Parts: sequence; structure tokens; C-alpha cells
Amino acid sequence: MKRSSVIRRAVLAAAAVALAAGCTPGGDSGSGSGKGTVSQAPGTATAAPSASGSTDDGKPSSPATSASPSDSASDPASASPSSTPPKAKALMDDGDENEQVRELQARLRQVGYFDRAPTGFYGTMTAGAVKAFQKKRELPQTGVVDETTWQRLLSMTHKPTVAELRPATTNQLDTPDPRCMTGRVLCISKESRTLAWMIDGKVVTSFDVRFGSENTPTREGVFKVEWKAKKWTSTIYHTPMPYSMFFSRGQAVHYSADFAARGYAGASHGCVNVRDKAKLADLFEQVKVGDKVVVHW
Repeated sequence: MKRSSVIRRAVLAAAAVALAAGCTPGGDSGSGSGKGTVSQAPGTATAAPSASGSTDDGKPSSPATSASPSDSASDPASASPSSTPPKAKALMDDGDENEQVRELQARLRQVGYFDRAPTGFYGTMTAGAVKAFQKKRELPQTGVVDETTWQRLLSMTHKPTVAELRPATTNQLDTPDPRCMTGRVLCISKESRTLAWMIDGKVVTSFDVRFGSENTPTREGVFKVEWKAKKWTSTIYHTPMPYSMFFSRGQAVHYSADFAARGYAGASHGCVNVRDKAKLADLFEQVKVGDKVVVHW
């Protein structure tokens, strides 16, 4: 009894193994009945989609390999230069030096954007003034004068006078050095770039001045006028130095045609340059040998 029971269980187990290995419920062994489809066992990979139909994530494939010319034309990176709006033509720009720049500076000064005497040289100060003007008028802040900026400025200002184009003194005097408060003194400030002719603590007249470069600096300290020359030419640089008042081993206060023309775009070789010739001629007659000279910051 026990033996027959064991045999029966063995037969049933063998049949179950055969079914699991060769069939699935409702499966088709390829008999062509039309109803059966090959069903996919769980966990098996899906067939790769057609290259022309879709991508691996099921989305339509990209036609990148057959892109038309119109596709590349829509890409900003591949656009031709002609599609970019042309840049406004510059009338005046950094580095320019001419009478139109001098007029620009004078007009900017009329509306409060340029606080120095016009020099005729377009540098960083002029570019900054132009940019501030453009910002206030909601124009592109380029710091470059184009036709739009120029016309806007012309509409707000008047034609500069000779005095506005070449003013005698424009820099504001700072507080005099204490050493300038007594006697007759040429009080020269590197901070405000001014010369004040003072007598007993009072300013008689004043000038814009320019100093030596970093390589040829104007010496600082207390000096005295050693000698004067109405007409003088530098023995080293061979340039005219009218109305020279020498105060320190060859360094002098004198008129400079270069300063008058270029303003602060240049520098002296150590002397104190003045750009108002007529006014300096008058001072030359007042200053005496032995008068004090103070050069300070």
C-alpha cells in the first residue's frame, strides 16, 4: 500500500515538470490556429524598436541625420552675421582727440556731467560722463557717442563759447596748506590740481595746473622763486617754457601749449604747467624772486 502510493506521487510529479518546461496556459506551439500569440515571459527584454520608427524610450526618432537647411538656419549659433542688427556708428570714442571732443565735453559740462575743463581728449572720464548721460536718457549705456546720443545732447545744450571751450580755471580750490597762510606764496595743490597765488592768507588769483609724470615727478615741499624768465626754452627737452618761474633745480611754473591743447591727457617733465597764457603773464609780473612756493597734496 505504501509502495503504490509512492509510485503514484512520482508519476504526478514528472507530469508537472513536463508541463512547466514546455507550455504556458493557452499557449500556441506554432500550429497556425490564428488565436494563439507568442506571449512574453515576465522579465524578458523587449525587442529593439525599428531605427526608423522610434527611439529606445518609445519617442519618435529624431530626424537629425537628415536635417534640412532650414533647420540649421533657425539655430542662432549658425546664423549668418547679416542677421545681427548693425552696431551704431561711433562719432566719438575712447582715444579720440579733436575739437569735436572738446565741444562734447563743454556740452556735457553744461548739463552737469563733466566737471573739468574741456581737454579735447576722449578718455575714461569722458566715457564715464557719456555713459551717465545715456543712462539718464534711457539710451544704450556704451560710453561711446553715436548719432542718437549726440543729437540728444545737442538738443539740450547751446553752442559752447570760447570761454567754455577753453576756460582759464575750472578746478575747485581745496583748503590751503597751513604753510600757504602767511606772506606771498604760490600755493600749489596736487590734490586739486590748482595753483593759488596768495598774499597773507587770501587768494588773489588761481589756475588749473598739470604736474610731472610718475617717471619725472614734480617735487613737493617748501621752496622759493630762484629766478624768472619771460622767454625760455628747455635745455634738456628743447621745448618752449614761456613765463618760467624756477623754484627747484630746473623745475618751474610756466605756460604749456601742450597743456592748453591736450589737457590732462599728458604730463610735464616735472614742471608745473599752466594753460592760461594771458593770465599767467599777469602773474609773472606780480611774483618776485624770493617769494615762497609750496607744493603739497
